[in-house]
Amino acid sequence: MAKLQKSIDKRNALIKATIELVNNDGFHAAPMSKIAKTANVSPATIYLYFDNKQDLVNKTYIEVKAVYTKYAFETYDKNMSVEKGFELIWKRIADFKIKESDNAMFLAQCDNTPMIDEPSRKEGIKHLQSLLDLWERGKKEQIIKPISDYLLYAYSINPLSFLMMVQNRDAFQLNDTHIQEAYQAAWDSIKL
Repeated sequence: MAKLQKSIDKRNALIKATIELVNNDGFHAAPMSKIAKTANVSPATIYLYFDNKQDLVNKTYIEVKAVYTKYAFETYDKNMSVEKGFELIWKRIADFKIKESDNAMFLAQCDNTPMIDEPSRKEGIKHLQSLLDLWERGKKEQIIKPISDYLLYAYSINPLSFLMMVQNRDAFQLNDTHIQEAYQAAWDSIKL
């Protein structure tokens, strides 16, 4: 059992090192040797868990996306009204991006660069299914604008990444009033 835990710990250290290095230096400035050194494992150890750097980054993305969406949807009930469901999900996403800023920053980088392959992106989108289903219901009930889910995401969820980035740079501190104002702007951007 101790050997299994040691293996899990090494894999988790590699995931954490990948997030840290990609966030600080970017994808291309994070070679496998540096990831291994940061994780405090030998470079050969990486290949016990991952095929190559692309596989490591893709799997890190999928794992972080799963943690993110689990948190976002943890208290969501599909029987909520569209507006209440969206508010709950949006505020949970905002909370995650503030509290788990390293993970959120990594996802934002992945979403804004071509470093994640298409199958991994599609896998990541599956984790958002509850939000996509809510939007679909909102469109059918004529509560949400009948536009592409990409546009809905761009106008309502993606601005949270910008707010998180400026907060991380200490350029702006989000307080409860700002969160409520940002939520209202997000809702206003997608409601009919």
